[in-house]
Order: sequence, then C-alpha cells, then structure tokens
Amino acid sequence: MASKQKIVAVVDIGTTKVVAMAGVQTEDDKIDILGFAKNASKGVKRGILLNIDEAVGVLNDVISQVEDQFDGEISEVNVALAGQHVRTIACKGYKYTSEEGVVTSEDIQNLIDEVQNHPCDPGHKIYHIVPVDYIIDEEPGFKNPVGFSGKKIDARYKVLMAPEFYNLHVEKALHSIRVGLGRTVLSPIATAEAVLTEDEKEAGVVLVDIGGGITTMAIYHNGALCYSVVIPFAGNVITNDIKEGCSILSKWAEQLKIQYGQAMGNSAEEDKVVTIPGSNGWEPKEISFKSLAFIIQARLEEIIDSCYFQIENSGYLDKLGAGIVLAGGTSKLMNLVQLVKYRTGLDARIGFPALNLKENIKELRAPEYFTALGLLKLSLNDNNHSTESGRKRKKKKDKKIAGGFFRSKLEKMSQQITMIFDEDDIEMH
Repeated sequence: MASKQKIVAVVDIGTTKVVAMAGVQTEDDKIDILGFAKNASKGVKRGILLNIDEAVGVLNDVISQVEDQFDGEISEVNVALAGQHVRTIACKGYKYTSEEGVVTSEDIQNLIDEVQNHPCDPGHKIYHIVPVDYIIDEEPGFKNPVGFSGKKIDARYKVLMAPEFYNLHVEKALHSIRVGLGRTVLSPIATAEAVLTEDEKEAGVVLVDIGGGITTMAIYHNGALCYSVVIPFAGNVITNDIKEGCSILSKWAEQLKIQYGQAMGNSAEEDKVVTIPGSNGWEPKEISFKSLAFIIQARLEEIIDSCYFQIENSGYLDKLGAGIVLAGGTSKLMNLVQLVKYRTGLDARIGFPALNLKENIKELRAPEYFTALGLLKLSLNDNNHSTESGRKRKKKKDKKIAGGFFRSKLEKMSQQITMIFDEDDIEMH
C-alpha cells in the first residue's frame, strides 16, 4: 500500500521536544503511520528556532529515525511551529461572479489569492488564510459556496501573520541536512486538526495547548477559527517554580512534576512525601505531595486565568457550547480538568487524537504527538488535492500573481475583487 502512495513527512518543532512523523493515506481514507520519533529540543526558545546549529542535530536525528522505520528517504517535510509574535487579522472581501452567475472554485481561489498578495508588516509573512464564511447576494451562512447561483460573493477570512524568520530559520536548518521545507503550519491549527471534532468546532470550542515554553489558545465557532492567541508561559515556568519553591535542581523539579505533580493542592494526600537524593555532601530532601501540588496549582491558575481573560476579550464566551479541550504535555497533570472547570465555569476535557488511523498505536495517544498527527492529517489532505508538492504550488501561485493575473482581471470588470482589512487586529504577545 505504502509503495503506491506518496509518503508525507512532517516535523513538529516545540520548545521542549521535536517530533518527526511519516505516513500515507490508504484507499479507505485511513492514515497509515509509517514511522515516528521524538527527541529533546535544542536551539528552540518559546516555540521559536533561534540557534540553527543546535537544532540541526536534533532534526537530523528524528528524521533519520523515521526513515529507518520504513526503510525510505525523506526529501521534504512540512513543519509545525509556534511563536509569540503572531497577528490575527480579520479580513473582508467581495467579488462578482461571471456572466453565468454561478460561484466557481476559481472565484473563491481569486479571493484567497488577493488576500495572499496583501502587503505584510516589514519582516512578516502570511502563514494562514482561514475562511470564516461566505455571503451570496446578501444571503449569509455559506461554508462552501461553489456551485451556488449568485452575482456577488462577500467573504470573511482570518489571516494569520508571523515573522518571516520563523520560516527562514527552519528552512536553513533543514537545508543543512539536505531536506526541503514544504508547508509551514502554525501549531494551534495543526493540533486542532488532531483533537477537535467537527461538531465541537461547530458548537464553539476553545483549544488550550499548554506546552513547554508557551500556551497557545484557539477558538472555533460555526466550524471556523475565530480567535487565536499565545500566552508566553507554560510547563517550563511550572518546573522553575518547583525548583525555586523546593530549592532543588531543575532535573529533579521536572521529574517531580511529571511523576507526582497534580493540579489541585486540596486533592493531594497530606501524608505522602517524595525524597530527593542528596549529592555532593547535601542531605536528602523530603517534599510533600500537597506542597508540590499547591506550587503547581498557583502557576496553573495564572495560565488558566490568562486564557479566560482572552476568551472574554474574544467576544465568544457565551458561544462555547463544547467548552474547553486541553492539550500539551502539561495536560497530563492529575485534576487539571477539575481546576479548569472551577476557574472558568466552562466544561472541559482532555484532548485525544480524533483521527482515523489504520493502526491504533498506543504511544501516539500521548499529547506530545498531537501536533504532528494533526499536521500529517492536513498534509495528506492537501496531497490528495494536488500532484505537486507544497513548495511547487507556492512558486506557481506566486508566479501567477506577479504575472498577468491582475492584468487579465482588470479587463473583466465583473470579476472585481475588493479586500478590506479590519483595524481591530488581535495581536499575540
């Protein structure tokens, strides 16, 4: 089966880990995972690849491990990455259809191309254009308007911009190991593809991904991404609080968090303690489960309250029928769901892969693999709609925009496109 399908490879670059994965889509629309690997990150801070030399070794290692599992060669990868300085811009546009008065896929693509061509802030680029909805002849509520009759199409999009160097640094690192960069996807979109159902996106849901260096939040409503933000602290800050609060080394603090940590101090057992081994003449140290839990809870409450503030700020607080879905390594903490419910008043659950996998692989149910799984699903869907790679499609599209595209459209006044960008932008700090 794999030999007849094009193998797609992806890499998730996170603050604490780098994950590589490869797979194909089977004839019955299942995802066949051919290989996956994980390693600790180097050269990455708060989701941004800053030290290319340090990152090269990790990327080479995880990609090589995946290649060994299916005895093949990976020449190109799609990459998921996160970063603090991402802007979400609301965009509106309209276009008149041809004389036949039927919306075509070309009409929709022309609208998207016009958004793609919009000038960015210096040093930034557009990473995603997310359709919110379409209106045909003042009739709202169209998700896929192709094939409907009408003379005028109004469109609303969310445009996600981020610094161009996010992409350039990854491309340079991959070039060093002779691997090409295909598509770059922002992590919240990839993770949502893995853990959110279409029903949840329709009813209204918040994805909160508490990673190692940053917490990302994305709100979906009526099936579309409506709001996204990055909170610049997450699991690493909790580890540092344990280190400072218990006066222990970072490695012990991380291990305590993973093995014995929980989200609510009052739920921890009072008579249980864990002993930290002594070294270099220092006596062993005993730390109670309850003290550890209260340290963790204090920082988690800050993260949750920051998310709740953003939910209120988004205007979607009363439109979240499906509540909150938690992802990221920190979501494994015991009693986190209860704490989230208590602090926000919203329903909550822990995320798990909602994918149609050919084989149920137990390891892939761990949160550190969710983003890579979601990106693989997106990439396979894209691959099924085109015989060209993502990079080739981009070059072809850029050439079309730069060439005779606008000249031909100016000759057809019925094809007029006007894009309007809202001034009330949402900036991710």
